[in-house]
Amino acid sequence: MDKKKETNMEVKKRNRNSVFRYICSHGTVSNPDISYATQMSLPTVTQITKELVGQGLVEENGEFQSTGGRRAKALSPAANARQAVGLDITKNHIAMVVSNLTGEILNYVRIYKPYAVGDVYCREINEELERFLDKSGAERDKILGVGISFPGIIDLEKGMIAGSHILGVESVPFDSISRFFSYPCYFLNDANAGAYAEGIRSGDRNRFFYLSLSNTVGGAVYSNGRLEQGRNFRCGEVGHMTVVPGGKVCYCGKSGCLDAYCSAKCLTDGKVEYFFERLEQGGREEICLWEQYTSYLAIAVNNLHMILDCDVVLGGYVGSCMGRFIRDIRDKVSERNTFAEDGSFIRTCRHKTGTAALGAALNVIEMFMEQV
Repeated sequence: MDKKKETNMEVKKRNRNSVFRYICSHGTVSNPDISYATQMSLPTVTQITKELVGQGLVEENGEFQSTGGRRAKALSPAANARQAVGLDITKNHIAMVVSNLTGEILNYVRIYKPYAVGDVYCREINEELERFLDKSGAERDKILGVGISFPGIIDLEKGMIAGSHILGVESVPFDSISRFFSYPCYFLNDANAGAYAEGIRSGDRNRFFYLSLSNTVGGAVYSNGRLEQGRNFRCGEVGHMTVVPGGKVCYCGKSGCLDAYCSAKCLTDGKVEYFFERLEQGGREEICLWEQYTSYLAIAVNNLHMILDCDVVLGGYVGSCMGRFIRDIRDKVSERNTFAEDGSFIRTCRHKTGTAALGAALNVIEMFMEQV
């Protein structure tokens, strides 16, 4: 008896979750629209939307025009009823976003702030966050939590940052950082956060590999709405796979890692946007650097595709800026590809600004969605 009751509750929760997700992703809809899309009965959908309106998560915005019968109510997500913060920590900067339930970025900022071990850094980040929220006009009681993107191995089972070569830390408990913030904190690897931003609201449930090409190189596997973590939470760590045996020394101390050949710093010490502007103008130095860069990147992308047989999304600073120059990578991968593919499985990321911070915020929102 108890088992049946629990099952019925789970079904109701799943249905409510599906209805709320549909409204958040489609904007203004009607109960018949939802019923048709979710294949739930109209009475069931009507009851669920009534509950969501009562919870302040959905709003009634008039009625649709009549198509011959009773006019259907227009229902929209109360997008700003809840908000989430995303915080991306890097070696030299922090990026912050505040997002609403539909994944819209309400405000974004990137601040120069070199990482430092210890309480002082955490207190200063919290102060920056509170100033950012003030400027954003955020209502604190609506904030679900703070998603923190971190460049390292995030061990979700042990609740710690297992290690970060680039920041020089290891075995950092989550609560040694989260205790400085006034909101629940949720940690995510930076490449995983980028993949999450790329996939979770795209409507595309296909599997892809997200290759983050920033000042460090990372990766993540996204499949059917989920991130694949791996046994030791190291799934996707392509920055440290060998592309040139005995090659350049990587910051991790090994030789020939992909990171040593394909980080954004291999192209420029300045802003990546400026590099591509000069490349567009035919700068000789930029053309030479790009030729070398894409040769190594093509090896990595082709290997990834051979192993995983899925799309490869180029993100990070380089992926966000390369634009039409993606064809250079596609051409080189096609030359290497055994199966004569045209390289169309390689694409650039959809989000160009604050991607990891957004992904961290969306992770918080998704956890809320699952509980609606």
